[in-house]
Amino acid sequence: MVPAASAAAGQDGLTLQQAFADAAERYQVPESVLLGVSYLESRWDTHQGLPSVTGGYGPMHLTDAATALADFPQTGDGGDDARGDSARPLVTAVTAAAPDTSDLPASLTTLDRAAGLTGLSAQSLREDPAANVAGGAALLAAAQKSLDQPLGPSSDPADWYGAVAAYSGADDTATAAAFADDVFGVVRGGEARTTDTGQRIALAAAPDVAPDTGQLPGLALKAAADDSETECPSDVACEWLPAPYQELSGGDYGNHDVADRPNDEKIDYIVIHDTEGSWDTALKLVQDPTYLAWHYTVRSADGHIAQHLKTKDVGWHAGNWYVNAKSIGVEHEGILTDPGTWYTEAMYRSSARLVRYLADKYGIPLDRQHILGHDNVPGPVTSYISGMHTDPGPYWDWAHYFELMGAPLRATAGPSGGLVTIRPDYETNQPLYTGCVTAGDTCPARGSEAVRLYTEPREDAPLVQDIGLHGATGASTTGVNDTGARASTGQQYAVAGREGDWTAIWYLGQKAWFHNPEAQPTAVDAKGLVITPKAGLTDIPVYGRAYPEAAAYPSTVPVQAISALPYKLLAGQHYVIGLKTQGEYFRAVTFDASQHVVVRGAQEYYEIQFGHRIAYVNAADVTVQRSQDCSLTS
Repeated sequence: MVPAASAAAGQDGLTLQQAFADAAERYQVPESVLLGVSYLESRWDTHQGLPSVTGGYGPMHLTDAATALADFPQTGDGGDDARGDSARPLVTAVTAAAPDTSDLPASLTTLDRAAGLTGLSAQSLREDPAANVAGGAALLAAAQKSLDQPLGPSSDPADWYGAVAAYSGADDTATAAAFADDVFGVVRGGEARTTDTGQRIALAAAPDVAPDTGQLPGLALKAAADDSETECPSDVACEWLPAPYQELSGGDYGNHDVADRPNDEKIDYIVIHDTEGSWDTALKLVQDPTYLAWHYTVRSADGHIAQHLKTKDVGWHAGNWYVNAKSIGVEHEGILTDPGTWYTEAMYRSSARLVRYLADKYGIPLDRQHILGHDNVPGPVTSYISGMHTDPGPYWDWAHYFELMGAPLRATAGPSGGLVTIRPDYETNQPLYTGCVTAGDTCPARGSEAVRLYTEPREDAPLVQDIGLHGATGASTTGVNDTGARASTGQQYAVAGREGDWTAIWYLGQKAWFHNPEAQPTAVDAKGLVITPKAGLTDIPVYGRAYPEAAAYPSTVPVQAISALPYKLLAGQHYVIGLKTQGEYFRAVTFDASQHVVVRGAQEYYEIQFGHRIAYVNAADVTVQRSQDCSLTS
């Protein structure tokens, strides 16, 4: 693996900006086109030679899935009941099989083709940024040549629309066009940013570039997939690939539930996952009636979206039946998913557009109390906590994702606001993680969206304890899949104290400290509504689901236990409110959807940011206050 200093400069100290210029000249590709394609793949980052979640390397995302899978064996974090409902038989979310490396699709082997075109070794294309850029330029030039341009390579970026569309690897016109449109959007609007190696890369805006979209038919791609049934924004490529609602033997059925949301239940959440398998594998699984179903899958290479369920229906994806009944599940292709590495810009952009569209459609606030990672979904009861998933993991760039949705994570108050929003600089925030390949190993140092939480304001203090995850005597660890002492970008917490460069928050019923220096802050100030136990109560229970009181159930529906989690929320502590809701239970145990029932009670709950995962408290147990009016540091 190339050291960071070498990766920053490439061979012979060549800067990455110069590497783009040199490769553009050598392969007669307009520099703006080369920069635009690279931005859509990686935002010009090198990722220290680490592969993406689909085995892509370097600024041009040249794919070599066989090597990536050999270096980072797929293990996954599956094994739980993704339905999360004891009223039905278990449906285990096992790890999907990795693709057969002896017969990988062309989209996962572009690095081999780049090696043949350039004469450069596969190792240099993976590890040296300048070589990687040259490989991408060679692929673009070869695509342009295949379009049979009579005057040879053109210096006009507008003449490269077809080559850019081909670079996406898409096999249909709509997806290829969506990728090329995004690239030329970058070319027209320009971009500039400091990369993960500290280099400033700039692409000057060229607003007059009008790409020749008439080149698309020359690629001989298949017609756009059927989108007549999809619920997607118009600026993404989306196909309808339905999951089966099918009756099985023994009275069971799969792989989702027919419903009538939001008429029967309000959709409160969108849950972000990764697939724990390749695109092809994920699509096979979601079409298996004995397996699970989610609503959408987003492809890594080009941002293509497949929709599998109508949003009115309930998918089995989150491991918590209450959250499933109230959410839409969006999976993202990833064959390297435990813990995952990096995600392409094309994937981020398509996913952000989809989530923004769904949020607008269903009135879902664009914040981290409503846009959840799978790793933020609580175990419905204590026995589920240790098996809950940890995707998309600490390398998903939540800050960038929210910027793309038009909802950037910014300060909303001064220091007296009483809350903080976790917001480290993704590139420079590099906490130590272990267990990326084998238990106890040290993961490569790289950017992360999370901050680590300690029992005291010093880095040699013990980590805060998660008794639900590790038991009463177990300790939190630096494991990349251990969420017990981790706060995530965008999550909001009440301030419990400040000491020098350290800030304390209320977390899992305890005071948790994180490093938050003024010169390089890892959080911004905020204000909002919080809950605290009512006067006279020394502690109150917290729940992993918001079920109705027993009196709300009709005689035909078995009463579901209101089962507290093993944590306690103590007097004097404050936690940020996400939403208020009536207790609800969606009873769906038969194939006949007409027999499904929504039980709605009078008991109300508040969703709160309790730890790394959300939780619920009984509204009758708490007092609601404005954060800026509270003595939050007591």
